[in-house]
Parts: sequence; C-alpha cells; structure tokens
Amino acid sequence: MKTLVIHPEDRSTDFLKPIYANIKRKTVLSKNISRDKLLAMVRSHDTIIMLGHGSSSGLFNISGIGKGVMVVGESLVEELRDKQLIAIWCNADKFIEHHSLPALYSGMFISEVSEARYCNVQGDQAMVDESNSTFAALLGNMLVESPSDLKTVHHLVGESYEELGEVNAVAKYNSDRWYLTDVTVSKNNKSYYTLSTLGF
Repeated sequence: MKTLVIHPEDRSTDFLKPIYANIKRKTVLSKNISRDKLLAMVRSHDTIIMLGHGSSSGLFNISGIGKGVMVVGESLVEELRDKQLIAIWCNADKFIEHHSLPALYSGMFISEVSEARYCNVQGDQAMVDESNSTFAALLGNMLVESPSDLKTVHHLVGESYEELGEVNAVAKYNSDRWYLTDVTVSKNNKSYYTLSTLGF
C-alpha cells in the first residue's frame, strides 16, 4: 500500500506531522508542486492523507501545491473516489459528505485557542496543545498498526481521544466530530455510493 500525504507547509499545523511520521512507503507533498505532478501522485497512490487548514470547500492551498485556492477541492473529487482517504481539516465533514467520498475525517476541529473561542469552548493554550498532540499521536500509531482497517482506526482513536475529552473541553469538542464513512458498494460490476456516517 502506497500512501500520499498532502500537508501544505504551515507551522500552525506542524502538530499533525506525527500522523504520518512513521508510515512506510509514503510520499509527502508540502509545497511547490505543479498541478500535473499532484494529479500523477494522487493517481499512483492507494491511500491519500490530507491535512491542514480548510473549509467546507476543501483543503486550503497555502504553499503552492497545485494551483488555485484549494489544493483539494471539487476539481479533485473524481480522482479521490477509489482511494482510501483520511481528511483532517476544519469542516472536512461538509466536503466529504457533500461529495459522498469514502473517508476517515474530522468536522470542525479546534487546533488553536482562537478557534476554541469561536466555537464557545473554554480552552487555554495548554489544553489545545494537549488535545493536538494526543490526537496526532493516537492517529499516527493506529495508522501504523492497522493501515488498511479504517473502521478499527476510527474506533480506537475515537475511544482513547474521548477519554481525554472527559478532562479536556477541546478534545471533547473534537471527538464529537470524528467520523467514518462506508461508501463503496459493488453490484453487477457497477459501483454506486451509499453514505453511512459513523460519529463518535
């Protein structure tokens, strides 16, 4: 299994690096990649991990990966359909569910104190840092242990992160927005999509 990591270079999201640090056979795209190279990379990999800042429209392009405002947006959707996807950015749920993509993904994800304030969550920098580092370590460890079983990854990461949520309001908020979709169904040599979202 070959893994492509799309993680636009940005110090404010460096805490996400442990998610893929120990994955073998990976390619990491962080900056200065042409659109053609991006498409070729997506097509040649089985698993696509997409991390950083984003919105319901996709993952923001802040470091010159491809072209345009979004590095992952509507124009890339069809290339992602048959891949195993992991999408961690704010409001990735709206993008994934709108396009009925198979994925392990987040909803609104608080990773900064300003975001906690915006979401009316009481959390200081220490609480945000603890939430960020715990989540990234949990997901990174599980992706090494069970790289092709996203149901198990979803469950075990959610279970452990929810425990932190008992004493950390930021982790509680984020763990309530941790999702998995079961999508691809094959019948009579045709593929169609049914969206079943499993929250935690």
